[in-house]
Amino acid sequence: IVCFIGRSNVGKSSLIKALFSLAPEVEVRVSKKPGHTKKMNFFKVGKHFTVVDMPGYGYRAPEDFVDMVETYLKERRNLKRTFLLVDSVVGIQKTDNIAIEMCEEFALPYVIVLTKIDKSSKGHLLKQVLQIQKFVNTKTQGCFPQLFPVSAVTFSGIHLLRCFIASVTGNLD
Repeated sequence: IVCFIGRSNVGKSSLIKALFSLAPEVEVRVSKKPGHTKKMNFFKVGKHFTVVDMPGYGYRAPEDFVDMVETYLKERRNLKRTFLLVDSVVGIQKTDNIAIEMCEEFALPYVIVLTKIDKSSKGHLLKQVLQIQKFVNTKTQGCFPQLFPVSAVTFSGIHLLRCFIASVTGNLD
């Protein structure tokens, strides 16, 4: 199991759709309205593993978000990796600290994925990457040191993230 967590409108469903575009059984609905995902959505990727699309936090988050997500993260023993999505345009926000603190508290291995890189200038993106890299190096214990900048629109970075997921789920032949 791998799960995707992040603020409302960070692009979780769009990223999952882009990552698993080659897996016809993963049918992800993407809404134009932020905060559309209210429950955890589970997608089986063949016989290999399961992807969990978590509801977003922050804007229009479900009231039971913390209870639902915290319980899941704390008790799911076969969760291989949590992917924490951060909007590359705005960087880590206060609300992202909720998810970061959960991952740290439960000693979960997690990875920061920078989304929407097609919407940032190269200079702005570089600044965000350096700031987040510094944050990861100085303020986190369980975060994988490599950031994954991606775009669900241009597919930039998607192949590398796909390979990483295959690796952590034991599906690299």
